[in-house]
Amino acid sequence: MATPTLSRHLIPGVLGDIAVDVRAGGRTSPRPAVVTVHGFKGFKDWGMWPPFADRLARAGFVAVSFNMSGSGVEGTGFVFPDRFGHNTFSAELEDLGRVVEALYREELAVAPPTALGLVGHSRGGGISILHAASDPRVRALVTWSAISTVERWPQPDRNRWRASGMQEIKNARTGEVLPLYTDVLDDIESNAAKLDIASAAGRIAVPWLLVHGTKDEAVNVAEARALAAVAPTGTTVVTIEGAGHTFGAAHPWNGGGPDLERVFDATLDFLGAQLAGR
Repeated sequence: MATPTLSRHLIPGVLGDIAVDVRAGGRTSPRPAVVTVHGFKGFKDWGMWPPFADRLARAGFVAVSFNMSGSGVEGTGFVFPDRFGHNTFSAELEDLGRVVEALYREELAVAPPTALGLVGHSRGGGISILHAASDPRVRALVTWSAISTVERWPQPDRNRWRASGMQEIKNARTGEVLPLYTDVLDDIESNAAKLDIASAAGRIAVPWLLVHGTKDEAVNVAEARALAAVAPTGTTVVTIEGAGHTFGAAHPWNGGGPDLERVFDATLDFLGAQLAGR
């Protein structure tokens, strides 16, 4: 198998350019592709994503990772705070759709894929569920620590948020404070049906690997149970005892650990079986 190469691309997104990385061991012959979807305050170069993408490419997949246009990130820094502030779930869903379309239109320096898988973490897991429920090209779905609903804020918090016009979000890694405007509240109130993750989970028609840590400090494992309760028969649910939201990964990359290795291995095995017939 050829040594994977990396190409970088920019495509138009809802709130600005979408930065896309493509790793592939072969670019002219069609092969299965996997698109990875980061979560809230995440980005394609955060901690575990580059090593996971490398593993995907070495396993024979086209690995596509990208920054949501509303991530606010360039490189590893939040250099577009207003994009972050105006980001919404609908914008992220549209951004993922544009990345998939660019892949199939041969705009990412690889041949169109033979099959498509999605791997989404946290909020990106919820976005992946929404996309997979409506795109028949998706043949396999993997969610890590996925949210089960876009309703993340109690009504009293929303009231205070609307009164001030924004809330401040602290980046624990850097200490910087980012604005979050009311666009996301408008979005979940105006597009409740389109953004109903639990409803979408019940419409998933492809194999699904659902992974969650029992000690997730950001998305309680109860949300995994809620998704599993409405997921189609045959969905594979893996709970990692004692694992947190990122399964031990940190940024800068810390090498992960046994919990993350188990998640990587289970995901690669699942995608190999579903997309590549291994």
